[in-house]
Formats: sequence, C-alpha cells, structure tokens
Amino acid sequence: MSEHLITYLLGMQEGSREVWETYDLIVRRISELKTRRRHIDYEKEAFPISTNKNSLKMAFVIPVVLGLLILLIPAPEGLTPAAWRYFALFMAVVAALILEPLPGSVIGLLGVSAAAALGLVDARPGPSITWALSGFSDGVVWLIFVAFMFSLGYEKTGLGKRVALFMVKVMGKSTLGLGYASTLTDLVLAPFMPSNTARSGGTVYPVIRNIPPLYKSEPGETSGKMGSYLMWTTFAGQCVTSSMFLTGLAPNLLAIGLITTAYKVTITWSQWFMGFLPIGVLLVVALPWLVYKLYPPTIKISAEVPAWAGAELKKIGKFTLREITMLLLGALALGLWIFARDQINATTVALLVFSLMLLLRVVSWDDVLSNRPAWNALVWFGTLVTLAGGLTRVGIVPWFAEAIAGALSGLPVNLMVVVLVAIFFITHYFFASITAHAVALMPVFLGVGAAIPDFPLVPYALLLAYSLGLMGVLTPYATGPAPVYYGSGYISRKDFWLMGAIFGVIFLVLLLGIGLPYLLMLHG
Repeated sequence: MSEHLITYLLGMQEGSREVWETYDLIVRRISELKTRRRHIDYEKEAFPISTNKNSLKMAFVIPVVLGLLILLIPAPEGLTPAAWRYFALFMAVVAALILEPLPGSVIGLLGVSAAAALGLVDARPGPSITWALSGFSDGVVWLIFVAFMFSLGYEKTGLGKRVALFMVKVMGKSTLGLGYASTLTDLVLAPFMPSNTARSGGTVYPVIRNIPPLYKSEPGETSGKMGSYLMWTTFAGQCVTSSMFLTGLAPNLLAIGLITTAYKVTITWSQWFMGFLPIGVLLVVALPWLVYKLYPPTIKISAEVPAWAGAELKKIGKFTLREITMLLLGALALGLWIFARDQINATTVALLVFSLMLLLRVVSWDDVLSNRPAWNALVWFGTLVTLAGGLTRVGIVPWFAEAIAGALSGLPVNLMVVVLVAIFFITHYFFASITAHAVALMPVFLGVGAAIPDFPLVPYALLLAYSLGLMGVLTPYATGPAPVYYGSGYISRKDFWLMGAIFGVIFLVLLLGIGLPYLLMLHG
C-alpha cells in the first residue's frame, strides 16, 4: 500500500530528478521493512524507518469499505444472499492480504473466524467450525510446514551457504560465470527450500552481495560494473527455479491442493517436474546469458572472486556431521518423492524425514518452536485453503466460471487456455503476494476450465500453477525476494520495472509456446 501511495503522490512531479531520488530512497526503506517483517535478517545494520500512520489506517479501512460496498449490491441471480455475503468477506480478506495492515496469518484467521461465526458457509454451529478448521487437516498445508523445517535444516547446518560459496568458487572466474553460479546454486537448493525468500534472499543473496564491492561496483553510479547484472540474474533465476520444483515455492503446494479439490486429480512431485522440464532447462541455460546481453555489465572478468569464495570456505572448515546428515536426509526425501510416489504420500515422506531430523539432532525442538516463519505459514495456509474452498462450497466459483465460460464460447479451446493463463499471469501486477494471488484467483480460473466442455483440465491447471513462480519477476513487490534485490540499490526503479516487463513477457511466451503443446502431449 505504501509503495502505491508514494507512487501516486510523487508521480504528479515526474519531471523532478530530486523527487524520484527521494522516491527510490523511501521505497528501499519500505522494502527493507517488509523484508524484516518476514522474519529474515538480511542486514546487520539497523535502518531508521518511520511508520506512516495514515497509510496504516487506510490499509485497515479500505478492505472494510470494499466488503461493505459489495454487501450493498443485491446478490446476483443464481447466488444466495449468504453466498454473496461470503464473497464480500472473501474480497475484504484479499484486499487486506494485498495491503497488509496485519500479518497474512492474522488476516486469514480473522476471515475464517468471521465466516464461521456468521454461519456464511454452514448455518449449523457444528459443521461451521468443522469447515473452519478443515484447512489444518489438509496434507498440503502440513507439507508446506515441514518444507519450512527443511529450510531451517539447511540454514542451521550451514549447508546452504557452503553450496553457494562452492558454486561461486568453481564458476566465478567471469561475470557471466557468476550469473550461472548464482542461478545453479538456487537450482540446487530449490527442491529442498520452498520459501524463495529464505532460499534466495536469506541464503544466496548474502553471498553474492559481497562480490560487486570487490570490483568497486557499489549501489548508484558504479552499479552497472557488475552489481546490477548479478542482482537481476540471481533474482530472475530464483523465479525460474521456484516454478521448476513443486517444493521450490510454498504457493506451488497450495496450488496443487486447489487443483486436487477442483479436478479430483493427483499431481506428484515428479509429474510437476517433468511438466516444467523443457521450459526450466531452457531458461536455466539461457537466462544468465540473456541478462548478460540485455543488461550487460561493464566488468567481464572476475578473477578475484574464486579466491574470495575459497577463503570463505576455508573459514567454514570441513563438512560437519550435521551437514552430512542433512544432505543425506534431503536426498532421502527427494528420492522417496520421485521413486516411491505410489507407495507413500508426499506429506508422509516429509513428516518422516522431519522426524529423523529431530531424532538425529540436525535441528532441535527449540529450533522448531522458534521457527516463526514455519508456524506463520501453517496458520496462514491453513486458513487460506479453507477460505478458498469456501468459494466453491457456497457456489461462487461455479457461478462465476459459467459466466466466464459463456463469454469465451466460440473461441478455439487452446486459444481459451492461452487467454486465461495470460490474464492470470498479468493480473499479478495488482498483487504484492503470490499466495494472495493464488488464493484469490486460482479457484475461479480452475472453475472456468471445469465449466468449458472438452477443456484440457490438467495441462491448463499446471500452466496456471507454473506461472506462480515466474510471475514473481514482474515488480519490486511481486514476491518475497523482490524487495531484497530492489532494496540492494543495484537495480534502479526504472530498470526493475522495465526488466520485469521484458522478462515477464519472455517467461509467459515460453510457458505458453513450449508448455502448452508439451503438456497436451503428456496429458492429452
């Protein structure tokens, strides 16, 4: 909300260079604040940040006003008054998730509690509370929770940092090599770290941010020497890896739960991976080079970096027993997800490996209790899965889907898929959270597909899900790591929006141009 308000006020004086410099400073401070609110400490130094009370008040007021305005509109034909009231509450929750007057988990809990207390989904007290708590019995929600614990294991043992430094040491002799090193590091960590904020912002970024100053590339006038290229490549690369693995982004798991509920199909870890493989391989191979051409650094050679990374690895020392144990447990989880998918449930695998992490003291129970992002995610996703499911239960999704399907009637089926996925992707410009986007729009778009005769449901659903990670490239607020890289100062406001638009188009074209025919071949 703060970014949008500042953009509006300062946009009236676009010609003033001083104003835009002030804008950049303010937004970076806001980005740093939002990063800290996600409980990940990327910077040791403290930044003095003032709280804008008026903006905070508006963030509270706007969702309430939106909900009340919807309530004033008579329920459309085909919907019950209770369903329309639920829709008003749901839209208020979505607005609050975007504006963030409170943490997302608190907003979700308030929304579920209000819906249950008012009997909007079921007027009977018993079934109402059963519905309200249903998200916490969802296997996907617990898979998300345990995946955060995997991230904790990589962090606590230092294995994630070791992998990042090793990649830099091996591939960091040139600036282009550094781009590949940062992308491949994220690729290696992504299957085991579903929080792209923790993975990219908390593990990879702290390593690569030390590299540009070695070549006197600092935020500002000298950022183009190396820092701008390296920061954008790393940021865009994590968007690709977030889509490549089911466990590479927490909303991916949420999306699978929504798809399972809507279409009664099960998509395994390996099916997800194989479905994105051609696009993912192409982007991982081409992305650092493409950024090198479109956003070129002036320093091409980085001979000092491998020595620096080697020195850092020496400081860390040899592999510890905890690191080796975490590595083996991660491999065990990955192996069972891929090769034993028909014998053991994915969430069961995660819980088993998590239990072994505790038993073998990779992490302690105190570590688990103090892992605030994991518990926050459990409440957040548990309530959001419930709220999203409520849309179907009260009849909103079928009603809206039939209306959209009618509007698209007459178009070729494949063209419908392209249009719907493109709209789903582009609308992320209006969201500051991939989770909020998935909860608000995924059930509706899935419902539209179900309402169209002879629609390729599984390919369409996978394209929607794959787009979640890729859409994070669009804006400085599109995904968790975005404020971190924007706040670094190496990528200007203009460059971030321009490069976001360019790579957003590239990602979307490849997703539809390669992904659609490939998925139709796999699931046609």
